[in-house]
Amino acid sequence: MSAARSRREGTRDTLTLFEQLGPATPGRPAIADPQQARAVAVAPAEPTTGAAARAAARVGGNGSSPTPPAGNVDPAGNEPPAGNGPPRGGRAPRVRVTAEALASKQRDISVSEFFAKNRHLLGFDNKRKALLTTVKEAVDNALDACEEAGILPDLEVLIDQLAEDRFRVTVRDNGPGIVKQQIPNIFGKLLYGSKFHRLKMSRGQQGIGISAAGMYGLMTTGKPIHVTSRTSPRKPAHHFQIAIDTTKNRPDIVHDEEQDVPWERGTAATIELVATYAKGRQSVDEYIEQTAIANPHARITYRAPQTGAGGDGVSPVVREFPRASEDLPAETREIQPHPHGIELGVLMKMVREAGTKGRREEGTKGGADGSAARTLSGFLQSSFSRVSARVADEICKKAGLSPRARPATLSPQDIEKLYSAMQSVRIMAPPTDCLAPIGVRALLAGLLKEVKAEFYTATTREPAVYRGNPFLIEVGMAYGGSLPADEPARIIRFANRVPLLYQQSACAAFKSVTDVDWRNYALSQPGGGLPVAPLVVMIHMASVWVPFTSESKEAIADYEEIRKEMKLALQECGRKLATYIRRRKRQRLEGERRSIFERYIQDVAAALAAISGANASKLAVGLQAIARRRTAEADVRLDEDGRPIDAKASPAGAGDELSGDESTVIVPENEAPPEGDVLFENDSGASGVSATAGRKRRRR
Repeated sequence: MSAARSRREGTRDTLTLFEQLGPATPGRPAIADPQQARAVAVAPAEPTTGAAARAAARVGGNGSSPTPPAGNVDPAGNEPPAGNGPPRGGRAPRVRVTAEALASKQRDISVSEFFAKNRHLLGFDNKRKALLTTVKEAVDNALDACEEAGILPDLEVLIDQLAEDRFRVTVRDNGPGIVKQQIPNIFGKLLYGSKFHRLKMSRGQQGIGISAAGMYGLMTTGKPIHVTSRTSPRKPAHHFQIAIDTTKNRPDIVHDEEQDVPWERGTAATIELVATYAKGRQSVDEYIEQTAIANPHARITYRAPQTGAGGDGVSPVVREFPRASEDLPAETREIQPHPHGIELGVLMKMVREAGTKGRREEGTKGGADGSAARTLSGFLQSSFSRVSARVADEICKKAGLSPRARPATLSPQDIEKLYSAMQSVRIMAPPTDCLAPIGVRALLAGLLKEVKAEFYTATTREPAVYRGNPFLIEVGMAYGGSLPADEPARIIRFANRVPLLYQQSACAAFKSVTDVDWRNYALSQPGGGLPVAPLVVMIHMASVWVPFTSESKEAIADYEEIRKEMKLALQECGRKLATYIRRRKRQRLEGERRSIFERYIQDVAAALAAISGANASKLAVGLQAIARRRTAEADVRLDEDGRPIDAKASPAGAGDELSGDESTVIVPENEAPPEGDVLFENDSGASGVSATAGRKRRRR
């Protein structure tokens, strides 16, 4: 008998068996569908042996009802979904879910609920990083508030260890304070702030940081954030305890009262959190030190946690970072977006909003700006930077639109033509008064205050543009002194005066350093990576919108325009450094030559006297004068700006390349180190003032 015929007969016998079984019983459902019965019949049989085979034979022999497969039906006796075979391995079958059932599970998610589950996106990856992020967000807010109010910042950063992994962070500033109505939203609501919608340089951008730190503290300790703020010495301070309702992204005020505080104005925020404190790289200590470098106009008092286990009787370390400059950064101005940095969807939204505004102003005189925005030409001039009437007319002409057209009448196709025309028209770069660079002198003051070296140089590049956003790059370098000579150069990165401590290799600043061939600047660079030298490189990017790689703001995105400007600034400082290194090498070689001459002058003078009969002493004096004249570069003394102190005693051309350069500072190599901690040193047991500003700086 063939295999096909055998399968057909088996199918026929099985169908006959189902017909004989009759209607359904409580232990067995009916199989009314012939197609289902056929599917069961033709399904490949599981191999049976032993007791299972004998049980199957008994079922077929005496006509009793077979036991249905376990799990093949639901308790109500409904038929399983089509296509579901008998379960294998004891697993229950998949049950169909209706669209209505799926729809009942849908709900919106608040931004605070999202970040509560994905807090690593905000920099709360681990306990050590959580402490740093909390301090960073509070300090950034304090510095921004002081600078916007025109007040020289005076900050207190206090960290108290309450238990093995529990800390209390308090940051207080002398800023303008916060009005009572705004305190809950600022500290208890994510994406709430004044900086996201404006193009102006500031440390904060997203309105997330300090409220996210408070949310982390609430999640890990259950304690709300404590905020005390005072706006005037004639008014009492307002004290709040604020928790975040993550489901609705809104503040939950736990406590609200008026308090008397000893300071006239300012804000103090206290967060209790689960964290870990450690010294060294990527620590709170390093963040505070680097903040002092990039903000020499700020005075910071920093009290680190007690270093004993659980803070058992060990005195906390208090460090003072004095103000190195009495000048506030230049006040920045908010600008409009640049046409070359806008996107099509954003342009469509702006056109719709302009059309709505124009319709509201119909029938009224309106202001000059409102009247101008009713036409397409006026809209372009009032909504974008560097768009004059001539440029607006040129854009409209290229787009095939009338300059007097109303924005509300533009179709999506018209807006797309307008967008293409905006990208093709040549437009002046955006204004740069929205940026506040640190400045060369302030950079040098910050480096002198925290880095012990012998040569300092800095530069500030002219502003450039990426995606329509203005930015500028600043670079500072410190070389020699007590810096380690056999280690790779130390790179410290800043964005809008804020230190970036994590994700160094992913940052455009780090990549730009490795792009430079440092061998051209008298430095060793094995493997084409970082130079190996006693060198610290500081890179600062100032922009109205820094392109960070993530919400945690730890690295700058790798845009070609940004990387190019960084490389040019590094090369400019590298040339000055190379000049100093080569000069120092020449001085050392000339000094060695002189020592050799002086070692044999007496013998040479005696030999010449024996030959010529001249006086040996006079010959020795003459030879010494020749040796000093031939090796005069070894005696060159330079002041702090690279100028020769005694020009008459200097050889021709000595000091010309660095002479009068205000971007260069040279200090004595053997100068006594400053008291207290400085950047990149071991922090253990340090206490005192870390300052070198105002000391005498000279180089022999």
